[in-house]
Amino acid sequence: MAGGEPVVVGRRAAVLGHPIAHSLSPRLHRAAYAALGLDGWRYDAVDVTEEALPAFVAALTGEWAGLSLTMPLKQIVLPLLDHVEPLAGVVGAVNTVLVQGGGARPVLTGTNTDVYGIVVALAEAMGPQALSGTQPGRTGAVLGAGATAASTLAALAQLGCTSPVVYVRSMARIGPLARAAHRMGVEPAYRALDLAADQIGVADLVVSTLPPHAADDLAAVIGSRPAGAVAGVLLDVAYDPRTTALSVAWARVGGRVVPGERMLLHQAAEQVRLMTGRPAPVAAMDEALGAALGASVAPVDAG
Repeated sequence: MAGGEPVVVGRRAAVLGHPIAHSLSPRLHRAAYAALGLDGWRYDAVDVTEEALPAFVAALTGEWAGLSLTMPLKQIVLPLLDHVEPLAGVVGAVNTVLVQGGGARPVLTGTNTDVYGIVVALAEAMGPQALSGTQPGRTGAVLGAGATAASTLAALAQLGCTSPVVYVRSMARIGPLARAAHRMGVEPAYRALDLAADQIGVADLVVSTLPPHAADDLAAVIGSRPAGAVAGVLLDVAYDPRTTALSVAWARVGGRVVPGERMLLHQAAEQVRLMTGRPAPVAAMDEALGAALGASVAPVDAG
C-alpha cells in the first residue's frame, strides 16, 4: 500500500457518505490525532451524495490528507482517482483516498483498508497463529454480495480460504462480486441465503456483510439449535445494534464471535497509518470506540 505524506500541521481528513452523521469514524481518527500529538489535524463527517462526489473530489487541495468513504461511494470514486492500488482494483472498492503532494492539484490514490480490517478482526479470535503464514484448507462462508463481501473474499483468501460459499438474497445480484472473485483468483460457490442456516455451521470462518437486521431470521433458526451446533468464528460487520441477533445466536450454540466494531477499528487504524505516515495508536482508538459504544469492545469468546 502507498504510504502517507510527511506529517505537517493543519492537514484535513473526513469520512464521506449519505447519511453520515451516525459514523463513528470521527471519534476514532480524532482519538488517533490526539494520541499522536497532531494538534493541527482535523477529521470531520461530511454528507456527500453520489451526485456530489465528483465535485467534492475535484476540489481537494494539498491541505487534505485523505478521505474515508462509505457505500456506494467506494465504487463510484474509482474513475475519479489518479491511481488505484492493486488490492483495491481487484476488489473493486476503495474505502480510502490518500491525498498526496502539495499544490492545487494533488495526486489522489485509492486503497482499501477494509480487507486489512477483516483479516485482523478475524485473527483476534483465531489466535496468533492465524497470520503466521498461509494455512490452506480453511473453510469459509460469506453472507451477502455487496462491496464488503468482495473485501471479505480477499480477506478470507489471505487467511487460507480460497473456496468459500457465498449466500445471497438474489442470484441476479452476484455479477460484480463474481467478477471481483475472478480477478482475485478466488473460486466461491453461490447459494441462496435460505440455505445458510443448515450449512454455515460447518465453516471455520463466517462473515456476515448483511445490513442490520437482515440476518435476524437466520439467527432465529441458528439459535434454536442445540449447543455445539457451530464451532467456527463469526464476524458480523453490522454493529448497530451493537450485539446483533446473529452474533447472540452464534455464541449461544457454541461459536466464537468477533463484533463488527473490531473491523471498523482496524480498518480505521490502517487509514490513520496511511494518512499520517505514523503507526496508528490502536489502544487509544480502541478506548475511544469503547467509550462511543458505551462498553468494552473486546471480542466475545463463547467457545
